[in-house]
Formats: sequence, structure tokens, C-alpha cells
Amino acid sequence: MSKHQTYYVPAQSSWPIVGAISLFLVAVGAGLTVQHMESGGAGSVIGGVVLCLGFLVLLYMFSGWMGNVVTESLSGLYSEQLSRSFKQGMSWFIFSEVMFFGAFFGALFYARILSVPWLGGADNNVMTHEVLWPAFEAIWPLTTTPSGVTTQAMPWSGIPLTNTIILLLSSITLHLAHTSLEKNHRTALIVWLEITIVLACFFLYYQGVEYIHAYQDIGLTLQSGIYGNTFFMLTGFHGLHVCMGTIFLIVLLVRIAKDHFTPKEHFAFQAGSWYWHFVDVVWLCLFVFVYVL
Repeated sequence: MSKHQTYYVPAQSSWPIVGAISLFLVAVGAGLTVQHMESGGAGSVIGGVVLCLGFLVLLYMFSGWMGNVVTESLSGLYSEQLSRSFKQGMSWFIFSEVMFFGAFFGALFYARILSVPWLGGADNNVMTHEVLWPAFEAIWPLTTTPSGVTTQAMPWSGIPLTNTIILLLSSITLHLAHTSLEKNHRTALIVWLEITIVLACFFLYYQGVEYIHAYQDIGLTLQSGIYGNTFFMLTGFHGLHVCMGTIFLIVLLVRIAKDHFTPKEHFAFQAGSWYWHFVDVVWLCLFVFVYVL
């Protein structure tokens, strides 16, 4: 960290437009993939190719952009003022993620607390209940769709409980890694961070196993009505965040191997810790409201 207090302004960069293109490809690819998931065919293949291309471009953007930031930091171009800006930026980013998941949880609560009782005849809504869905039962999880498709609810025991324990352990190991960094215990830092990454990979693996079980064994798919939609929406986006957090941790491990951090100057590691603990808290809420209740 340099001692000069001027606010560093980087040169113009093409990375924002590259990021916008990657997100556009991801959105189009995901839409095509979901739309043609059941029918298959060329649409599904094209969607998968566009989606993979979008993620590759996104990865390229992140690696290039963050590489520039790391180079600038190691060159001593950043001041204390800019360090505070980084902390504020990360704080606002996590807040935006809270709002992101808040909207998804809001959709779940709206369906469970308002829509399901209303369709069941609550508030003297007997006429609408009889016309729209006469055989409807106001229970949750809603495992029967209006078309008569029946599925099973995903139990909280088994893989969901295992993944909860895994994420809780990962928060502990990451905290131990952070403490080791602050005490300049590099061997312990590397070991605890590697354990955290392994736990994160186990979580992603078990979530993949859970999705295969949902589709092949209990008939829980994206076409399983509001329950299936909210289940995959919340768990899927959380899994995406775990994947991003895992990549974040791997990058931190590489930077630690290159001696980029010191006990006093390691905000990148601190930011990664904030993000990972946020992901763990979201999972706890998800486990309670999606699986248990």
C-alpha cells in the first residue's frame, strides 16, 4: 500500500462491455435451455451452447478485470481512501444480494401465506375456489398442479441436512483460516482454506445428486407448479452463489501461494470471507423455509 493519498483513477477499460455481453449470453442461453428442457432437440442444444459460451466469457471478464485490480494493488497505486471505497463497494454488493434473495423469499412467502389459502377458500373466497380449482387443498408443499401432475416434496433430512452441516463447517474453517492469516500462520492458513474449498466442492456435488434424485426419483421438476418453481429458483440461485464463492476461494488460495497478503493488508481475503458467510446465512434461511417448514 503506497503512502500517497491521491485517489487512483484507472484508465478506460473494455471489461464492462465484455461483462455485459457475457450476462446477455447467459440470460439468452438459460432461457432457451429452460424453454426446451422437456422437448429437447436443437433448441436445447443451442441454449446449452450459448449458456456455456456466456459463462466462459464471464469467467474471462472476471479473470482479466480482477487481474488488473490485483496488479494495480501490488504496484502501490491504491490509497487508504480507495481501500475504504472497496469495503463500501463490497458491503453494498452483499446488500444487493440480500435484496436479490429477499425477492425470491418474498415470492415463496406470497405463495404460501396468501395465494394458497386464498385458492383454498379463505376470506370467504368459496366461489373462486370452486371455479378455479375445485379439488384444491390448501396445504404446503403444494405437490399437485392444476393439470393433475403429482410430485413428492423434498425432505429436509438426508442430503439437505448433510449440506447444511457442510456449509456450517465451511464457515468455521474459513474463520480459522482468516484468524491464521491475521496471526501470520501461513501453514494453518493454507490448510484451513483448502479444507473450506473441499467442503464447498462437496456441497456442490451433493446438490447435483439432489437434483438428479428430484428429477428421476420423486418427479420434482421445474414443471411441478409453484412448489417446484420456488424450490429450484431458490436452491439453484444459491448453488450458483456457492459456485462463485468457491471460485473466489480458489483465487484467494492462489494469491496466498504468491504471498499477496499480509496480516494487515488482506482486504480481498476479508471480502471473500464476507461473501462466504453471507452464502451460509442464506442457506440456513433456505433450509428452514424451503425444506423444513
